[in-house]
Amino acid sequence: MARKSNAETAANTGRLKQIALTYKMTSKADPKVGLVLAGVGIVTFGVFLAIGFLIGHPVYLGILGFLVAFLAMAIVFGRRAERAAFGQMEGQPGAAAAVLDNVGRGWTTTPAVAMNRSQDIVHRAVGKAGVVLIAEGNPNRVKPLLAAEKKKLARIMPDVPVHSFIVGKGEGQVELKKLRTTLLKLPRVLAGPQVTQANDKLRAMGDLMSNMPLPKGPMPKGMRMPRGGKMR
Repeated sequence: MARKSNAETAANTGRLKQIALTYKMTSKADPKVGLVLAGVGIVTFGVFLAIGFLIGHPVYLGILGFLVAFLAMAIVFGRRAERAAFGQMEGQPGAAAAVLDNVGRGWTTTPAVAMNRSQDIVHRAVGKAGVVLIAEGNPNRVKPLLAAEKKKLARIMPDVPVHSFIVGKGEGQVELKKLRTTLLKLPRVLAGPQVTQANDKLRAMGDLMSNMPLPKGPMPKGMRMPRGGKMR
């Protein structure tokens, strides 16, 4: 019983530290977050309290208002924290891969299945919507990478739909903060066994990171790719 109590206490302490760290990180990108949360809480509580006085039950409506205000503050904080996190990741190499890792259950993601010398990258996600290719980098340079990956997938899995997106803020691109929502909105056309089969084929085929003969540990400074070694 004591162990369970200690574990719960440790878990609660860990959550509080995580919330505090998240708030600290969010406030750096969004300095007004504290004022916004305070305003949301005070206004929400004030509205419920005022209604309570009008109907003659200020205590009950005050308690309810406090709970609703806390919930509203949590929702607003979550959204602003998410927005701040995306803002910090925007334009960073591998940002799309980080988003893909948090798409949710039913998706298998593989980062950097293709890359060029300019470090434009294509990531892959597989789910009931089929195969999704997500490119990061210069749109003109990543289009050939996407075309090559699509051609390869069409050859080994002709019956599996393939979607492709380029992360960015330009025309026809998907913003980083909307990437997860975009994937989840895709129509589900594959059954569970078909998704497993597609993953098995792709795993057997390998990917860029597993096929590259890179040494373990950090890459030595000044090391360049040989001219004869063409990356997909």
